[in-house]
Amino acid sequence: MSSFPVLRPLLCAALLCAGGPALAASGAAPAASGAALAPAVPGGAVPSAASAPSVSPSGPGATAAGRGAALPDPPASLDVAIPDLRQRIGERLAALRAARAAARRAGAAAPVAAASEPSAATAVEHASLAMAGVAIPRASRAAAAATTAPPSARLAAAGSAAAVGFAGSAAAAMPSARPAARRPRTPSPQVHGERSWSYAGDTGPEAWASLSPDYAGCAAGRRQSPIDIRDGIAVELEPLRFDYQPGAFSVLDTGHTVQVDVAPGNTLAVGGRRYELKQFHFHRPSEERLEGRGYEMDVHLVHADPEGRLAVVAVLVEGGRSHPLVQQVWNNLPLEPQQPQAAPGPIDPTALLPEDRRYATYMGSLTTPPCTEGVLWVVLKQPATMSPEQIAIFARLYPMNARPLQAASGRLIKQSN
Repeated sequence: MSSFPVLRPLLCAALLCAGGPALAASGAAPAASGAALAPAVPGGAVPSAASAPSVSPSGPGATAAGRGAALPDPPASLDVAIPDLRQRIGERLAALRAARAAARRAGAAAPVAAASEPSAATAVEHASLAMAGVAIPRASRAAAAATTAPPSARLAAAGSAAAVGFAGSAAAAMPSARPAARRPRTPSPQVHGERSWSYAGDTGPEAWASLSPDYAGCAAGRRQSPIDIRDGIAVELEPLRFDYQPGAFSVLDTGHTVQVDVAPGNTLAVGGRRYELKQFHFHRPSEERLEGRGYEMDVHLVHADPEGRLAVVAVLVEGGRSHPLVQQVWNNLPLEPQQPQAAPGPIDPTALLPEDRRYATYMGSLTTPPCTEGVLWVVLKQPATMSPEQIAIFARLYPMNARPLQAASGRLIKQSN
């Protein structure tokens, strides 16, 4: 019943309008020990001061100025002010109930807006009560003062107004003071993107499959390259038909090897298909082995047919005489990685091929990520030569850029007689 201090003066004021007993001019409740009330006059008339009984001077609630004095006449506008006050209070209560429903729908945004409502409502109440000459409870005055305070202070005052109540409904109109629970921030999912791979350390061959989903075949594949070419079936293999022509070229340091990109028009015919040479690059030491023997370096000539199938010709390299084509490539090495260096003259890839073109062949994969399988491998049995100085030049750039040997896994290997 926290609203009783407000309701009591309102009910008393209402009784004046309805013909009930009138309050003293001071607005205070009469004392229980003999304080007299003026009887109501039919028709709403108020008795005059001459006919009103006097207040006993010995009563404990009487004042010195009021002992024996008649009650003054109420203001003439009282009959109008009280019904108007009741109408305003009713309208305000309806507005507060609507605000309460809106606050429930608005969720977390409603508490701040609704917190200021009791203060505004209390200001309207106080203005109406003042017109009727009704005393304003102290707690309500404190709530009214909060309407001019900063927002933080008004929130505190709204809590006080809720405790006192505005015509019994302010507490119900106030939303919960507990702030809405903050939703925990969901960490953004981390994208497992491609990382740079290498030939050693935590990004070396053993970790390639974990660096990108596209590299899964580096671990899951069963026909991977390179392998040790041994125990092959000796058969009459068809001759390799190279159709290489001199043409423009550029040299690129890829960050993993030295690569030579060549002009279109160089082809290889084997196995009933024709492949076009796209580029060749170098590895140190050789990735392939012949009957367990490794070599100083090797050169991979990468071809592709119109359907995208790949064929790689591997030329093994051992120390010996200087190689003119290799020197032409070294002369055009770019100064910066990933910056292709266009050469001023043409190059003839035929110069890379040994005179004896017998070979071994098997199905394997790329030897670098993504380790794509389905690659036709052709390994020439006669090695080419490079001088120690030429080998040392490459070694300064890439001391080791060879993938370890992979399991043959029972694959068929064919080799020329």
